Amino acid sequence: MDHRQRRKWQPLISFGIAVTLLVLFFVITIGTWKVMMPATTRGMQISEPTSDELKVAAQLQKDVQFLATEIGERNLFRPGSMERTVTWLMMRFEETGYHPFIHEYLLQGAARNYQDGVSKNVITEIAGYEKNNPMIVIGAHYDSVFGSPGANDNASGIAVLLSLAEYFSDKPQKFTILFVAFANEEPPFFQTSNMGSYAYARHLADRNENIKAMIALDGLGYFSDSKGSQHYPAPGIGLIYPKTANYIGFVTRLKDISLLRKVTAVFRNKATIPSEGAALPSIVPGTAWSDHWSFWQHGFSGILVTDTLLFRDDAYHTANDTPGRLDYERMARVAIGLRAVLKDLAN
Repeated sequence: MDHRQRRKWQPLISFGIAVTLLVLFFVITIGTWKVMMPATTRGMQISEPTSDELKVAAQLQKDVQFLATEIGERNLFRPGSMERTVTWLMMRFEETGYHPFIHEYLLQGAARNYQDGVSKNVITEIAGYEKNNPMIVIGAHYDSVFGSPGANDNASGIAVLLSLAEYFSDKPQKFTILFVAFANEEPPFFQTSNMGSYAYARHLADRNENIKAMIALDGLGYFSDSKGSQHYPAPGIGLIYPKTANYIGFVTRLKDISLLRKVTAVFRNKATIPSEGAALPSIVPGTAWSDHWSFWQHGFSGILVTDTLLFRDDAYHTANDTPGRLDYERMARVAIGLRAVLKDLAN
């Protein structure tokens, strides 16, 4: 090959080397993080559901069914759907003994043309007894993307949020626990100030609240035992993590790896479903794709609990995201495992 041919192919050779180095970086780095994670639950035998898990599963199914079928698509582009959801959320929180309240915020830009330019987060709390009032925030978005009933994304997250709120309603912890149903996580509001979680995180930051951690629940109901059912967003990740979509994921940025380790250790000690934890650069697709991102923007630690949505669920953001596809028994196992996580974080 003469020097002219070398010059011709040099850009492609350089690109190939860069891609190879990137793959090696992910494999080595993620492998290191995996070693740092608590003991794996991969390959764990799933026991028969307990009476508690069956009871929780029944209520989860009922809540998902109402949101995704009785209300259906929930966003500012479907008139009345958001207000109806807010009314239902208030009722469900009240049924479990809470006095929920609304955090109302003004929409910006073109969004001001919808719903009188106002959106609402629905909040309830179980007050803690620590003097300086440290808080744990756990939340899920209640809207669905345009054209989708949003059973998995994200009626499943709301259903688990309600289940956890009910469990803690008569169990005060050392720290206050805030249970929040957020508006407007989906596009075109995604990662803008019009997200309900962004507005609420800003509100908490402005009040200088003592937020110890935030947990976002987003897509908790779709599982598969088929080999090859799980996919990943970046080179190398699939070499480290399972290729079967039978686990629940805990995802965060590198900065919050200590929170990830704490949460996964507690969850794995109590839960009856496999789990995987990943601390990734926030630029990796999916790492920042939910309401925890809003809390990062305001200086708070945050973590995402998810089934990984589009990386395993073909109905993601489509009209086929319906309640009948979800696995409510596995959702119940996730919810019950998260009880232990909240107890640990709130003490």
